[in-house]
Formats: sequence, C-alpha cells, structure tokens
Amino acid sequence: MPKQTTQEIAEKLPRNLGLWGVWMLVVNGLIGAGIFGLPSGAARLAGEYSVLIYAFCALLMLPVILSFAEVGSYFRGTGGPIRYGKLAFGSFVGFQGGWLYYLARLISFAANTVLLTDSIAYFFPIFEEGSGRLICLALICTGLTAINVLGSSESIKSMTLFTIIKFSVLISLVLGGFYFLGPDVIPRFSSPFPSGSDFGAATLLLIYAFVGFEGAVVPAGEAKNPERDMPWGLILGLIVVVILYMLIQMVSQAAVPNLAESSTPLLDASSALFGSGGALFLMVGVVTSVTANLISSMFSASRVTYALALENSLPGWFGRVNDRFLTPANSVIFFGLAAFGLAAMGSFAFLAAMTVLSRLFLFIMTCATIPVLRPKFRDKQIFILKGGYLIPILGIASCLWLMLQVSWTSVWLTAVLIALGSVLYFLSKSKEQV
Repeated sequence: MPKQTTQEIAEKLPRNLGLWGVWMLVVNGLIGAGIFGLPSGAARLAGEYSVLIYAFCALLMLPVILSFAEVGSYFRGTGGPIRYGKLAFGSFVGFQGGWLYYLARLISFAANTVLLTDSIAYFFPIFEEGSGRLICLALICTGLTAINVLGSSESIKSMTLFTIIKFSVLISLVLGGFYFLGPDVIPRFSSPFPSGSDFGAATLLLIYAFVGFEGAVVPAGEAKNPERDMPWGLILGLIVVVILYMLIQMVSQAAVPNLAESSTPLLDASSALFGSGGALFLMVGVVTSVTANLISSMFSASRVTYALALENSLPGWFGRVNDRFLTPANSVIFFGLAAFGLAAMGSFAFLAAMTVLSRLFLFIMTCATIPVLRPKFRDKQIFILKGGYLIPILGIASCLWLMLQVSWTSVWLTAVLIALGSVLYFLSKSKEQV
C-alpha cells in the first residue's frame, strides 16, 4: 500500500466507497441527459453507421480511461487531477486541472438541472416559467445539496436507487425493441458510408456521451481500496455504457424511420414501441438519469474545492468538514448555490461548448503524467498498464484529433477560463506569501 502523504493524513472524510460506489460514479458520470437526445443527431450525420461511431468513440476514450485507471491507483487522497497534476508538473498545472474540471462539472450540472426542470414541467406546467421555474430549480439544487451534505453513504444510496430505475427504463427500451422489431433492429449497412466531415462531426457529437467518467477518481480519499477499485470501476463502467449506447441507437433507428428529424428521439422510440404510455415511461428514465448524474457531479466536484483548500489554493472555509456528517459541507453548499445561480440564468448551450475542450486538456494532462509518475510508484501496489507508455501516447493522440474537431468558440471560451483560473491561482499564492 502506498505511503500516505501529509495531505492524505490531514483528510477527515470516511472511506465508504467500494467498487460498487466507484462504478456508479463512472456510469452516472457517463450516462446523463445526452443519450436521450444524441441518437437523432448521430443518425442525421452518420445514418445507420452511427452505431459504429459509438464504438469508435469508446475506442478513442479507452486509452484515456486506462490512463486514468493507472493514475487513479497511485493516490489514496482526495483531489484527482489536482494531486497528480501537481506532483508531475507543479502546483500551477495541478490547480488548472482541478479548476477546468470543476468549471466543466458546474456548467454541465446547471444545464442538466434546467433539463430536469423542463422534464418535471412536462407533468406540472406550473414549473415551466417565471417564479414556478425558479422555485423548482431551487428545490432541486437544495435537495441534491442536502443529500451530499448528509454523507457519502446517503449519496451512494440515492445514486443506487436512481441508477436502478434508469437502467431498468433503458434496458426495457432495448428489450422492447428486440421483442417487437426482431431482426430489423440490426443495421444492414447498405447505405453509403458518411463523408469525412460528417464522420468527424458525429464523433465530436457523441464524445459528449463518453465524458464525465473522470469524476470517479476525485474522491479517492473516500475509497476503501482505491488501488483496486478505481481501475476496475473505470474499465467496467466503459464496457457497460458503450454496449448500452449501441443497443439504444440500433433500437431507436429501427423504431423511428425519420429518427434524424426527431427532437426527442428516445421518447419517439418508446412511443412507437409501447404506445402512449411509452413516452411517460421513458420520461421517468430521463428524470432518474439526470438526477443520478447530478448527484454524481456534485459529489465529485465538491471534493475539488475541498482538496484545493487543503493545498491553500482556496480559502480554508472550503476545506472544513462537518463534525456530524463528516462531509465537506461548505464546498457542497457553495457548489449548490453556484449551480442554482447559473441554472436560473436560463440557457447554457453557449457556455457548455467549452466543457469538452477543457476536458480534453485534462485528459492530455492525465495521460502525460504517467511517464513522470510511474517510476515513482512502480514498486508500490498499483495498477500498471501493459505495453510501456503506448497507451497514454494513444490517449494523447486521440485527444489531439478530437481537438481538431472543436469550434473556435470553444477555443476562446476555454482560453478565457484558463486565464481566469491563472489570475485566481496567483492571487491566492500572493496572499500566501504576505
């Protein structure tokens, strides 16, 4: 077992996360709202070949996830990218890794909170606009904050419930498709293969469904056996998710002939298979999927500000642990308030454009830490990838190719946020020296 550092000894969070908890953080980070809307865009760009794009995205992310699996086994403390970025490249890079991760999670959390409110308004129109909408947003953020403040065990129990419901709905959709449509579910691949530009655009679109897994490595300080559970949780999570994504895409294409034109692809597929009650059934899946994703996001992201506070990169207030519940309550509450503020502003499509690019920077940093850190940890009980440094090199190459697909809007938004993080970092360091 790796020797604990001074920061790891200073942590006061109980180790309640086992392999099941890590796996749920992975799958709920991956399966959020995206899969309920992506099938139509994928069909529009790649037609019946879109199912193969999911497999291609999984292959692109596989070396990255494997790199996270190794790096995640190095540490027993909270912080994820903050810890290994700092140890490999210095405190500034570590801070930026944590900063970009935190912003990406915060923005996506706010956007998914809006989506959850819209889903609730489908049943209760009073929450569709005005004060009713603000009240619904506030109740969601308050409820999720309370769950995360009460303790990691409560968060995992809540995620377990919502994960079971979510998977039940999605698997029922897949089984219903195969039952009612039979062999028609299997694509024939008789149409022309998509052009290079459409293939790249479809890949960039679907890669949204394969980010979020990185949140599982942040709460390593609460894992019972991070050296074992972090790698297996990440790998098993990717396997389950890509198989489910591909099956959902096949069923959607077979059930909805004009899938490329649909704005609610899975709702339309469920209605086609199960009738009028199908849409209501799938809406339950939307609500539970987004809720599980939100719990996972808040759980992981609040540990980033907690870890930054322990390193004196943020005020000590963020690092305080509640005496009763043994959670970083201040960091959780701050995240909940910030998310509500963003959600109350309305649409986040413009800001959400930067989240993929910021995550790609984070992924490249993670892959690049392996050649630096592996020699320091090789003699300890950690997970080491086979093939030397081939896998992290492939991970970096995958991210660089994906970067070529992003828009200039994403580039300058990410540059602005990196600059803002740099200002905050140097301000905190200047105060530390006074």
